[in-house]
Amino acid sequence: MSDAENSPTTEPIDSPSQGGPEPGSDFEPVSVFGDSETTMDLRPGADNCYKCSVCDTSCPVAEVDDDFPGPKFQGPEQWRLKRKEGSEIDDSIMSCSNCMRCDDACPSSVPLSQMHNTARGEYVDEQMDKLSVEYVRNRILANYRTSAWFASKVPRLANAVMRFGPTRWVMEKAMGVTSEREFPAFATQTFREWWRKRGGADASLRNAREARERRGDPADADKKIAYFHGCYSNYNTPEVGKALVHVFESFGYEIVAPEQRCSGTPMFANGMLADAERAAEVNVSSFSDLVAEGYDAVASCTSCSMALKQEYPELFDIDGIEDVAENTYEALEYLRIQEDLESEIADASVEEQAFAYHAPCHARNQGLDRQALELFRELDGVAMEDVGDSCSGISGTYGWKEEKYENSMKIGEDMFEHMHDAAGDVGMTECPTCAMQMEHGTGYEIKHPLQLLEEALC
Repeated sequence: MSDAENSPTTEPIDSPSQGGPEPGSDFEPVSVFGDSETTMDLRPGADNCYKCSVCDTSCPVAEVDDDFPGPKFQGPEQWRLKRKEGSEIDDSIMSCSNCMRCDDACPSSVPLSQMHNTARGEYVDEQMDKLSVEYVRNRILANYRTSAWFASKVPRLANAVMRFGPTRWVMEKAMGVTSEREFPAFATQTFREWWRKRGGADASLRNAREARERRGDPADADKKIAYFHGCYSNYNTPEVGKALVHVFESFGYEIVAPEQRCSGTPMFANGMLADAERAAEVNVSSFSDLVAEGYDAVASCTSCSMALKQEYPELFDIDGIEDVAENTYEALEYLRIQEDLESEIADASVEEQAFAYHAPCHARNQGLDRQALELFRELDGVAMEDVGDSCSGISGTYGWKEEKYENSMKIGEDMFEHMHDAAGDVGMTECPTCAMQMEHGTGYEIKHPLQLLEEALC
C-alpha cells in the first residue's frame, strides 16, 4: 500500500505464425497467446536468430563472467531447449542483468529480452526454492516499493539503521545483500506528500494557465501530462519529480500524478512476473483512463518509460496496454518533441558547471542515448562530456547482490575511468540506479537532466 492509497488524492484520476517475418521487414516482439493465456509462443523471434553472436559480444555480463553463456543461449537456444519434454531452464538465467543491450545489438530483431524475462519467470516459478535465501532476498529487492513505503514513514530512523555498519554486515551474511554499498537515503518528504501539500492537480492547472498567459499561448491549449514518477523519485529523490513539475508547468502543461505502483523493472530482472503483472494492472488502469482523456504518460526514469513502452505489451495481456505504451515518453524526449527546447536552452544560461554524462542502457534501448548531450551543449555555462557507451554495471538490483557485486564493479570500470578523466566532477544520468553506481564508483555528485533544465529555465 502506498502513501497515495492512505491519503485523499487531489488528482483528476479520482474526479502463431509458423515462420518469422519476411526478410528485411521489421519484427515487433509481441506475445502470441495460444489456447493457454499463460504460455507465450516466441518462435517467430527465435527463428530469426542466425547465430551471429553479436548479442554475446555486446553483453556486459558475459564480458566479465566467463561462466555466463550469454544472451544467445539464454534467448533463442534456451527457448528451443525448454520445449523438449522434461527440460529445465538453466540457472544461469538469473545472472542476466536485464540491461537489454542485446536487443539493440541484434541485427535481425530477435526479442531477446522478452525471451530472457519469460525464461527467468519460468525458472523462478517452477525451479527456485521459495524458502531459499536467494528467493527471499530477490523478492525483497524486486519489491523495493514496499520496503520504501515503510521506510518513508520514519525516514530519519530508516536512514540511520540502513547506513549502520553492523546492519549492512548482517544483511550481507543473512540475505546476500552486499555490505559494500551504502543504502540510498529516504527523503523526509516524499514527492507525493509534496504534491498533495502543494495542491495537486488543481495547483498545477493554475500554474500551467499562468505560464500560457506569460508565453502568449492559448489559455485552453491542450497540454496535459500524467506523470509516472516511479518509486525512486517518490521515496528517495523527490527533487527530480519537483524539477519535472516546475519545468513542464513553465511550458504550460497541466500535470496529474495518478495512482501508480512500481513500473515492474526490478521484478522483471528477478523473474517475479506475477508481481510485475499485478503492478502493471494498476498502472495500465490508471494511465489508460487518462490517455483516453488526452493525457500523455511521461516518466522521469528511462527504465520506467521502457517498462511501459516495451515490456508491458511484450509480456502482459491487459486492456488498454497498447494505448499506454503508444503514449508513454521519457520526460526530456517529450519536451524535445513537443517544444522548441533547443531555442529555449540557447537563450538561457547557468553558473559554470562541467558534467560527466552517462547514458543508461535503457535510454539507449529507446534511442535516447545522446539527448542530454545534444540539448545541453548549447547551454551557456555548461560543459557536457560523454563518458562512453559502457554499461554502468549496477543494472537495478543486480549490483546489490553480494555474489554479483564484484562483476558489477568490473562492468562499471570503464565508466569510472572516463568519469575520473572528464573535466567535471559532477555526473549526470537519467537512471537512478546508474546514478547510485556513478556516485559509488567515483564519489561525484550526480544530477538528473531535469534538474539542470529546471536551473536553466525556471
